[in-house]
Amino acid sequence: MSAALFLHGLAGVVFDCDGVMIDSREANTIFYNRVLAYFGLPPMTAEQERYSFMATAMQALLYIVPPKLHSQIGYVVSNVVLYDRDIVPLLRLKPGFKDFIDELHSRGVRMAVHTNRTLQGMQTVLDIFSLPSYFSPVVAADMVTPKPSPEGAVRICEDWGCNPTSVLFVGDSNHDKMAAEGAGLVFAAMGNNDLRGQITVRDFKELRAALADVLPPVIWHR
Repeated sequence: MSAALFLHGLAGVVFDCDGVMIDSREANTIFYNRVLAYFGLPPMTAEQERYSFMATAMQALLYIVPPKLHSQIGYVVSNVVLYDRDIVPLLRLKPGFKDFIDELHSRGVRMAVHTNRTLQGMQTVLDIFSLPSYFSPVVAADMVTPKPSPEGAVRICEDWGCNPTSVLFVGDSNHDKMAAEGAGLVFAAMGNNDLRGQITVRDFKELRAALADVLPPVIWHR
């Protein structure tokens, strides 16, 4: 199936973080709702949850907290609701992700991360799960214009010196899809029933099967 998408082979894979590498939706919802509770506000609506999961943390906070309280957000997230202390322990690695990246590495396929987390926040994820140093570059929201801008995806392809049409972007939101399409990458929609890509899968097992005909041979044995 994927041979028609990657006429010159698969050069690299770009991963979104939240919803792809890690299961963080419930943890992030807890974080934002705790911030709202501090202000005496009700939990997020379904629409606010959808927006917050795609946006940067600050974009989300400015969106869900009324403008008159914006000046207090910094205090709350620095002194009351601490993401690293309260929320990071709730994060979980997506099933099959580690095996999938190990296989890509064994086949010489380059990997990168493009996330709307900050670089520090992304490094925290890499550290707590002891993920190997396969990802280069790691592009975060404080380095480029956040997704849905294609700037980060373009930067990754330039860094690799490869044609965007030989690169796969794995994401789970419309912001990911817009970033991938804007940069000319092939987009794989993962785990989102409302999202479609050139490849649409539920998990890494299905993604591995979808890419079977374009994966290069193993270059070393684990």
